[in-house]
Amino acid sequence: MKINVRPADEADVSALLALYSELNPDDAPLPQSSADAIWAAISRQQGRTILVAEAAGTLVGTADCIVLPNLTRGGRAILFVENVVVSGSFQRRGVGRQLMETAVRLGESEGCYKVQLLAADDEYVHTFYKACGFQALAEGFRRYLP
Repeated sequence: MKINVRPADEADVSALLALYSELNPDDAPLPQSSADAIWAAISRQQGRTILVAEAAGTLVGTADCIVLPNLTRGGRAILFVENVVVSGSFQRRGVGRQLMETAVRLGESEGCYKVQLLAADDEYVHTFYKACGFQALAEGFRRYLP
């Protein structure tokens, strides 16, 4: 199976919403008008790249990447990765690995000193990220807002 990873564009918004519904199935569907406005805001953000993975003309995975400028580490930025999802029917076929390899290359090309993400507490998720070369070196904290 050939997998192509590329930056998302406006035409991908509907397919992205379908992937995100697999990531967070309890979320209410986002109205298309809201999604279009949010996409417009995302596309204007400097350093923001939503990667998508295609197989046979279908979007099967995504990872949201943002380069954060930084005043430490000699001014080298940090690449944060969020909302990584691979469609259930395409998991364990190399899609996630290619997304993460592309994210790391993006960080390298932007002069970042690290790529950072938070992972769910599921052991299979930790195993996946470790297999992609990531190390669990810190404890993450979250505070959800109403």
